[in-house]
Amino acid sequence: MAENSMETRKPVLFETLASSNGYAIGIIRLNAEKTLNALSLQMIDLITEQLLAWSTDKHIAMVMLQAAGEKAFCAGGDLQNLYQSMLTHHASAQSDDIGANHYARDFFEREYRLDYLIHTYPKPILCWAHGIVMGGGMGLMAGASHRVVTEKSRLAMQEIGIGLFPDVGGSYFLNQMPDKVGLFLALTGALINASDARFIHLADYVITQADKAQVLNALLKQPWSDLPTKNGFLLDAVLNNAQTRSETGLDSLSAGPIKTQLATIQMLCDQEGFNQNSLESSIEAIINHRSDDQWFSKAAASVKNGSPSSMQLAHLLLKQAKAMSLAEVFRMEYLAALHCAARPDFAEGIRALLVDKDLQPKWQPATHAEVTPDWVNSFIESPWPAAQHPLADLGQPH
Repeated sequence: MAENSMETRKPVLFETLASSNGYAIGIIRLNAEKTLNALSLQMIDLITEQLLAWSTDKHIAMVMLQAAGEKAFCAGGDLQNLYQSMLTHHASAQSDDIGANHYARDFFEREYRLDYLIHTYPKPILCWAHGIVMGGGMGLMAGASHRVVTEKSRLAMQEIGIGLFPDVGGSYFLNQMPDKVGLFLALTGALINASDARFIHLADYVITQADKAQVLNALLKQPWSDLPTKNGFLLDAVLNNAQTRSETGLDSLSAGPIKTQLATIQMLCDQEGFNQNSLESSIEAIINHRSDDQWFSKAAASVKNGSPSSMQLAHLLLKQAKAMSLAEVFRMEYLAALHCAARPDFAEGIRALLVDKDLQPKWQPATHAEVTPDWVNSFIESPWPAAQHPLADLGQPH
C-alpha cells in the first residue's frame, strides 16, 4: 500500500496500455491536482524524459496526455518559484543581466524545449484537455497532433494580467487564428469555450468527458502499426466517431462568443498599420465598446487593468512571429520571457494576483503613453550571439 501511495503522489504518472495487436499507448497523467496541475520544473523534466524514451520505442503507437481531477488539465506554470527567483534577482547588482536569474533561465528553456518536442513529435499525441487550460497548459496542448476539448474546457492566455505575455509558442499559434482574433485574445486574456476552441484552431475535437473511457477502449482495439501517419488516421477515426456521438445535445457545440462576435472583434482590432498608435487605438476601442455581453465586459476590464508593457510586447511578438518558424518564435519568446523576469511588471503582477492578492498591480510604466518603442523592442534584444542562444539547436538536424 505504501508503495502505491508514494506512486500516486508523484506529480506526473506514466503507464503503457497494451492494445489488442501488441502495440501500446503511452499515457501521461499530470498529477498535481491541488495546484490545478500547474507545471513545475520537475514535471517538465519528467514529461520530457518520458516522451524522448517513447519516441524511439517501436512498441508505442501513440501517446495520450491527460490530467488528474475534474477541474483542470493544466492551469499554467510554476509562478511561485519564478516569483521568488525574481525577488532575489531584482535585489542583486546584476538585475539588468537577463542571464543572471538561473531559475528563470532553466524554467523557460526546459518548458519551451518540451513544448517544441510536442509540436515536432514523431508519433501521434492525443491531448485530452478537460477543465481549465491556461498558460503553460496551452503550451502542452497547442503542439499535440490531436487536441480534444470537452464541455467543461475553458482556455485562456491571461499573461497580460501578470506582466508577462502569451508565451509557450503563443506568438506562433495566436497567428494561426482567424484575422485579429489572436491579437484580441492576447490583449484581453478572454476565456474560450470548447466550441470556440475548435473554431479558432486551438482544438480539433469536442467530445464529452463522459465518453473518455469509451474513446480509450476504442483506441486499445485499433490495428496499430509502426507507421505514425497511419496511426494518426486511426486516431482521427476514433475521435471523429466519438465527436459524432457527443454532438447530440452537447450545449458547448453551439457557437461560442468568438464566433458570434467575430465581426465586432475584427472591427475593434482592425486599426490600420501594425504600430504603437494602431495598438493604442485598438485598446481604446475594446475598452470603450459598449455591450450587454458579460464576456465582452470582462475582456474590456482585463485590457483596462493589464500591464501596458505586456500588451505592447505581445503585439510586437505577434508582428515579428508572422515571418518566423516555430523554432525562431521560441527563441524570441525565450529572450522576451527573461527580459520580463528581469523587469518590474512580471514580479509585480504575480504579487498582486497570487501573493498579496490585492489585485492592485503598480505597473512600470503605468500607461501606454509612457511605453516607448525602444522600451518594447529591448525585450527581444539578445545578450548572446545567435549560435550561443540557449535554444540555438531547436529545429536543427541532429
